[in-house]
Amino acid sequence: MQQYLKQKISAAPLAVFRIGFGLMLLGSIIRFWSKGWIFDLYIKPKYFFPFYGFEFVKPLGNYTYILFFICALCALLVALGLFYRIAIIGLFLSFTYIELIDKSTYLNHYYFISLVCLLMIFLPAHVYFSVDSYRNRQISAQYIPQWCIDAIKLMICILYFYAGLAKLNSDWLLHAQPLKIWLPARNDMPIIGSLFNKDWVPYAFSWFGCLYDLTIPFLLWRSSSRWLAYLAVIVFHILTALLFPIGMFPHIMIVAALIFFSPNFHKNIIRGISHWLKISSDLTETTRQYIAPSFILPVFVVFFSFQLLFPFRYLLYPGELFWTEQGYRFSWRVMLMEKAGYTQFTVKGKNGKQVVVNNNDFLSTLQEKMMSTQPDMLLQYAHILCDYYKQHGFESPQVYVDSYVTLNGRMGKPLISPNTDLAKEHDSFQHKSWILPFNDTIKGF
Repeated sequence: MQQYLKQKISAAPLAVFRIGFGLMLLGSIIRFWSKGWIFDLYIKPKYFFPFYGFEFVKPLGNYTYILFFICALCALLVALGLFYRIAIIGLFLSFTYIELIDKSTYLNHYYFISLVCLLMIFLPAHVYFSVDSYRNRQISAQYIPQWCIDAIKLMICILYFYAGLAKLNSDWLLHAQPLKIWLPARNDMPIIGSLFNKDWVPYAFSWFGCLYDLTIPFLLWRSSSRWLAYLAVIVFHILTALLFPIGMFPHIMIVAALIFFSPNFHKNIIRGISHWLKISSDLTETTRQYIAPSFILPVFVVFFSFQLLFPFRYLLYPGELFWTEQGYRFSWRVMLMEKAGYTQFTVKGKNGKQVVVNNNDFLSTLQEKMMSTQPDMLLQYAHILCDYYKQHGFESPQVYVDSYVTLNGRMGKPLISPNTDLAKEHDSFQHKSWILPFNDTIKGF
């Protein structure tokens, strides 16, 4: 271990990663803005669903545009390596704030981006081929500790491998769910669309997806299999981008996986960029070595220990994970289930008033869809209704819900006990006893 910690490597891979990561995030934000999603998702809704423990993160109304502008500017500055430390901290804070505003928009790759931004705060991604290193030769360095590169690699490996572990379940492997539902819906695609009507295709996709996630980190890490593995990365993520609406994530992963290639590969990329932009070689000519502060390694040990353990917190809860979703988020469970729900809320007051709630009066279409299948969001919505009707003449409002949820093609079942007054329940890390049993088994991780 001591010998490993002393190993040095060219800073070129980290510089290329910084440039690619910053530009991909900038493109993502521009795309998000141009499609009008800032208004639709973060300004238009009347209510929002904050994450438990992060209730202090509030929607900003029209100021949300400023937040996105700051995020985009920081992404550009990170790519350039200009005011890097300030920019990467700003990128982490602004992007994570956006992510935490509303639980309805949660995606695994948002979480991944936040974690990578957090890692990069402590990494010397600006000491090579950056505006900062050109302006201040004192921070310029050509060599950095090997573990600075391996930290990014490890984060990518955790994402892939844990996503593969999550696919080792009976619904995914034995029943090809939810791909058996999703793929036939894309049978209108040119050339390959007709294949999606064949029974064996969802099984082939399911097994390939599982094997890909479990093996691709190791194949990328080995130099002998790296080019073939990267070809698989391109094919896999282009295919998922064509089939599923998951935004920029496939493109981000294609760019991020480049960090597994050799320093010479990245030096060639930098030479190409320098030639294309007519940049002086002064940006790369140095023999200095970067010395990492001693506190960084303990920080990384704590960080990665948490990342390795946190996805298994679902084992602390009874019941089927896909049903209760207790411990489901932030665990790299990517596209594992098709869940649809119907909810009808009834609010009763002690003064005899009663109303059946029209969810469209309170929630956007996306919010209602997500709320209807996720118990913690059902509880949050119940408290929104309780507060609203308390202000509109209901004395000590009670909130009840009839909820029916279908999971991976099964018949709909009640999710929440209709006799539970959700206004009296409160969110916590404890098991939610008012979730009704699944009465079925999904075997696996």
